[in-house]
Amino acid sequence: MKNDGPGISKRQFARREFLAAAGGVALAPLLCGLASTAFAQSTPAASSPRTARVEGRRRLGDLEVSSIGLGCMVLIGEYGPAGEKSEQIRLIRDAHDRGVTFFDTAEIYGPFTNEELVGQALRPIRNDVVIASKFGFNVDLKTRKALGGFNSRPEHIRQSVEAMLVRLNTDRIDLLYQHRVDPEVPIEDVAGAVRDLMAEGKVLHWGLSEMGPNTLRRAHAALPVTAVQNEYSMLWRGPEQQILPICEELGIGFVPYSPLGTGFLAGRVKPGTAFGPNDPRPQASRFQGGNLEHNLALFDLVSAWAERKSATPAQISLAWLMAQKPWIVPIPGTTNIEHMRENLGASSVRFTPQELAELNTAASKIEVRGQRLQETVLSWSGVEAPPKK
Repeated sequence: MKNDGPGISKRQFARREFLAAAGGVALAPLLCGLASTAFAQSTPAASSPRTARVEGRRRLGDLEVSSIGLGCMVLIGEYGPAGEKSEQIRLIRDAHDRGVTFFDTAEIYGPFTNEELVGQALRPIRNDVVIASKFGFNVDLKTRKALGGFNSRPEHIRQSVEAMLVRLNTDRIDLLYQHRVDPEVPIEDVAGAVRDLMAEGKVLHWGLSEMGPNTLRRAHAALPVTAVQNEYSMLWRGPEQQILPICEELGIGFVPYSPLGTGFLAGRVKPGTAFGPNDPRPQASRFQGGNLEHNLALFDLVSAWAERKSATPAQISLAWLMAQKPWIVPIPGTTNIEHMRENLGASSVRFTPQELAELNTAASKIEVRGQRLQETVLSWSGVEAPPKK
């Protein structure tokens, strides 16, 4: 998106008129000077006043972690080219030096290479951190190939965890998620397999990702669930309907993945953005054509609040998530060390109750268009486990 000067283009002005008509915040006093899109482009992470370190701790059930974690999936090139391994390790260790104690990976990332990277990076500080990983996809442990579909059979869960321990250079998985529900295996059987591993000290806590509400209740009844990991951001608020209320009722923590809307809320998905050949974002209809143009109204809102709070759009978006509930711990991922430091600065952004209500009201009046994921991946979300016979 081009900005030729301090003025606001006609298209930008039209989007701001849309925000006002939708009942957004009073943008006039907030949008003086550079346009909000230009702000996102011209304010490097390193110049943000909020880049020191993550502040505070939060509890996922009875598991204490830093208030912001690090999602490690992108380090192996899931959304773009992977960096040098030495730089990836440096980023992970720098995050720890800045207060991060919560690191998220999964066996399917690679497969296996992401766990190996995380294990190598965290080995010197293993006892100071919490490692979360995931099982559930059908991966051949010998050939290291994803075979397609799911596999949460109890014997496979054990094999997966035993292999995880080797790759992660550790004797226990602090938080083990079922990555996706296996439509052929009752959740009670999954819980039983995890319970056995917990009794042996190989798993300390367990959780679920992208399950349906009934499965979550059944899982918790079978074995107390520590955390749920689902997509959640200002761009996708689906968990607010059923999953977050269940988590609050049952004392389960919530870990949002893609808390920046896969970069959209940080200003990194715009018309004309060039994506790599393996980047899945162009396949999501929310980033296509008129949908993307329409959804930029949400980024404009976030950018206006960034100016108001002397922060960046990414920091506002993460701080908004953390302000929803004290048991929400976002795990933004990035291959850029300055972006990682910028993200951690969100922990110092505070909203008064009045500000949060104002921002919530404005955001809720912007209808996001398009689906959040590709059709195939979307079909894996919210699946309910079969009843136990």
